[in-house]
Amino acid sequence: MKATFTAKEYARLLELVHYGLHVVHAYHGPENPSSPRYDELEQKLLALATPMGCGDLVETLPDERLRIAEKVVRDERVEKILSEHTNDTFWHELVARLADRDCSSEQARRHLAASTPGVEPPPSIEQQVETIEDAYWAEFQKHDLNNVIVLRAGHG
Repeated sequence: MKATFTAKEYARLLELVHYGLHVVHAYHGPENPSSPRYDELEQKLLALATPMGCGDLVETLPDERLRIAEKVVRDERVEKILSEHTNDTFWHELVARLADRDCSSEQARRHLAASTPGVEPPPSIEQQVETIEDAYWAEFQKHDLNNVIVLRAGHG
């Protein structure tokens, strides 16, 4: 396979590589078990920087490995995209986990109600979680974290 890129397109490709590796390394760093899977490809792509006219976008480490230059990593646009991704991930995870927790805590009660004659069976787990998630989204969109209280070790 042969692909041709302009210097501008290659620079954007390096940004995409940075975004992808940021997700892979996120909170575990290069020690993440998934990291080695991408190491060789990362080095291969970064080695093309100078021939593509983008040598200033890559730096050489003391061990001769290449990395994306700080000027790319600290670029305001790049930082904004990663910040928005982190923020979106936080909210989606918070809503999903709270909804799963709330749904699980009500399952026993709903199970008893479902086995009682004359009582309508509860909605499916998926429908329950979706309803709870919708309620959390509405709350967080309206109030952000202002109404969230964290109890530590059972103390408010």
